[in-house]
Amino acid sequence: NSPVNPPVDFTSTYTYRPSVEQPQVYAREGIPSFGPLEELIAGLEGGTRSAYFGSGMVAKDQEQPVEVQPALLFSSGLSAISAVLNLLPLGSHVILPKHSYMGFFTMAQQMAEKGMITLHRVDIAETEQVRTTLQDVSTLAQAQEAEVLLWIESPTNPMLEVADLPALTAEARRRSILTAVDNTFATPLRQRPLKHGTDIVVHSVTKFLSGHSDVIMGAAVTSDAELHRRLHAHRNLHGTIPGPMEVFLALRGVRTLAIRLDAAEKNAGQLAHRLEALAAEGTVPLRSVSYPGLSSHPQHERASAQLGGYGAIITIDTGSMQAADAVLENLRLWTPATSLGGVESLAERRRRHPGEPETVPEGLIRLSVGIEDAGDLFDDLLGALRTAAEILRENR
Repeated sequence: NSPVNPPVDFTSTYTYRPSVEQPQVYAREGIPSFGPLEELIAGLEGGTRSAYFGSGMVAKDQEQPVEVQPALLFSSGLSAISAVLNLLPLGSHVILPKHSYMGFFTMAQQMAEKGMITLHRVDIAETEQVRTTLQDVSTLAQAQEAEVLLWIESPTNPMLEVADLPALTAEARRRSILTAVDNTFATPLRQRPLKHGTDIVVHSVTKFLSGHSDVIMGAAVTSDAELHRRLHAHRNLHGTIPGPMEVFLALRGVRTLAIRLDAAEKNAGQLAHRLEALAAEGTVPLRSVSYPGLSSHPQHERASAQLGGYGAIITIDTGSMQAADAVLENLRLWTPATSLGGVESLAERRRRHPGEPETVPEGLIRLSVGIEDAGDLFDDLLGALRTAAEILRENR
């Protein structure tokens, strides 16, 4: 007999015989517990059915699968991002979205301030602008004998811009530019960048993949054997591996990804439409609602054609910091917290973080929709918005 669940390996070192060439010595080189999760994430990104957890764990599109190297697990999403950025030699250029995960931008900014890389920020949803930047930076890099990385986040955090992933990836490949996509928001069940020719995909496993707000972990996936070798070497040298128990928890979480994401996405769609109607009434501090599934979203048609679903993240603009904070103070079912992608619904005013760009409105609240009852979630938001309206009137 064999266990249904892969066993957890609690060890820091391994025995070996002197006669064995290059034996595994330390657990930071990887342990057997990593294998099932690394293969599962790779299978999802490549579009193959998992050998471990059944036919439900595939993306919606029916394109031919691509061959993918086993994923590499990291101690956090940021450590996976760091591994990708450290592929670049000194003097490289990085083209990145003007709105992106704050941890990534801060890390890239610090590298730029040290003279290690040069940053070029673009509106990732404006395809022609990105194409022009790719051309200009490619020409500059060739003259300098430097390398270029195009970093794509789609939908972006927190503004939910949707990039034309096939077009941008094709343009980058034509110019021999390395591409990396942060696929945390979409997950492999809604978008598989490697199928469009992306070189590397990264995930914050902390978010939707594990899905229970109890794990910190990252992952990087590539179909290129040499890139895989270099990323693995970075992980080994820097020791950025997750613990075996975290891997067990994340593996358990990914096994329910499909049903969790479907439920949260269904809730998000209902909430987005009801909130947009509420904003049109003008009775509460709610200026606008952004969700790729709304026809009012600037890239709605692109999202409909490109994604397998619209995701579980909504943003609402309450108009001011005071209004947003009043809403958050008066929520009862929603939890004011950073992070996203868990089974519980979270809400956060993003500009509370000094690193967020000024183009993110002061009153913007990012909503990570969970799997609670959609009606209860809306009622809680409505009550908090009405209370915020009363507070604002009293403070005039």
